[in-house]
Amino acid sequence: MKPRLQTSLGQQLVLTPQLRQALHLLQLSSLELEAEITTAIESNPLLDWDETESVAETPEGMPEIPAPEAPVPASEEAADTPRESDEADWEPPDSWSTTGSGSGTGSGGGDEDGLDPMDRLVHTDSLHDHLSWQLRLTRLSARDMQIGATLIDAIEDDGYLREPLEEIAQALRPEIEASPAEILAVLRQIQRFDPLGVGARDLRECLTLQIEALSDDTPGKALALRIVSGPLERLPKIGADGLAHELSAPADEVAVALHLVRSLDPRPGSQVGGMSADTYITPDCVIWRHQGIWRAALAGSHTRLTIHRGYESMIQRASSSDASYLRGRLQEARWLLKHLEARGDTLLKVVRCLIRQQSGYLEFGEQALRPLTLREVAAEVGLHESTVSRAIARKYAMTPRGTLPLRSFFASGVGSDEGGETSSTAIQSMIKRLIEAENPRKPLSDAKLADTLKASGVPVARRTVAKYREAMNIPASHERVRMA
Repeated sequence: MKPRLQTSLGQQLVLTPQLRQALHLLQLSSLELEAEITTAIESNPLLDWDETESVAETPEGMPEIPAPEAPVPASEEAADTPRESDEADWEPPDSWSTTGSGSGTGSGGGDEDGLDPMDRLVHTDSLHDHLSWQLRLTRLSARDMQIGATLIDAIEDDGYLREPLEEIAQALRPEIEASPAEILAVLRQIQRFDPLGVGARDLRECLTLQIEALSDDTPGKALALRIVSGPLERLPKIGADGLAHELSAPADEVAVALHLVRSLDPRPGSQVGGMSADTYITPDCVIWRHQGIWRAALAGSHTRLTIHRGYESMIQRASSSDASYLRGRLQEARWLLKHLEARGDTLLKVVRCLIRQQSGYLEFGEQALRPLTLREVAAEVGLHESTVSRAIARKYAMTPRGTLPLRSFFASGVGSDEGGETSSTAIQSMIKRLIEAENPRKPLSDAKLADTLKASGVPVARRTVAKYREAMNIPASHERVRMA
């Protein structure tokens, strides 16, 4: 067959380096963005910090306040705060500045390297840092490395991956088109990382991963695998004797296997990052109320980043090779400034949409959270769903109810008798309040909770109540009995 030339028409999505940079900056948290900008300044002589004393325009109702001196302890900010009266306005504390673009930056010094001691707490390795470090040491292709980074970002602090693989595939688009089977193959690699059991999708898989990592001569390993894969959930009811009868195994061997199972960690993520210690976060935006209207602005300022005018003026006088180098760095600096401004505009646009949709959540708490999806927000602000997902990833808002992750403004819905929908978060809040008010001698069963919610106009099945109760780590009714 003779070789020949052939032309054809087709459409293909191509991501330019500029678009890749814009998407990369959008999904960074405030601390990651600070590190990214610092690296850019160190590598690009055309970038510099603007040290001029310029006064930023203060949003209406927002006092002019200095830049933050230290991040906010999440353990303190996450606590419930009393709801302000309808007539009262709320303004952020005097330790935060707001502007139209950028994210929070830490200030202060006094250490030998110029890093504030409080800022050191922020840079303590978290579970995600620990997994990312191990991922970089793994011999994977660039494509699998990006899939692995997305999976690690979705792993929660307790070590579990609760997002379906289909949603992970959606988050990878448009850069990567990956099937669930391909994502699962990378997940298997991550599940081999330390701590053992990380990346599991449920308790059974978490315990199985830990047992399989043990040596084959470990006493009770084979029987422990049978227990975890079979009657694990019925163990509190049937006991060790019933378990031995069901597995047709000697009681002493079952005791050894049970001891092995009890030695496992059901929350492997708590081993890394100090779950019990204060976690410090820097809010990306501030939400406050002025004259009865909810408003939002970005916290901190990256408008201090500017182009070094001295190097820019050297382009005309430099030799051809030096001038070419400086022009390239100047173009990179301009693109970075443009993308930082676009990041701030996108984040602010999404946050203001969340305020319009979830004003009841800010006013009354979780019980007033209405169902909201990425698709609804994307349609309102005119962005793609993946762009909205990147904009809210690892972003926090400082509100009158504490520092909240932007993901908490989203919730799935359950149809109500009135024809509307009630969010799953609101239903969980209702279940929690009913359980807190129950008689400890006669706790409410899942069926009774479902009947009570149905009488309130929220029809949910008993299995749904059980799922929400387990998600809140609330034990079943027979385990909540208290005689005192």
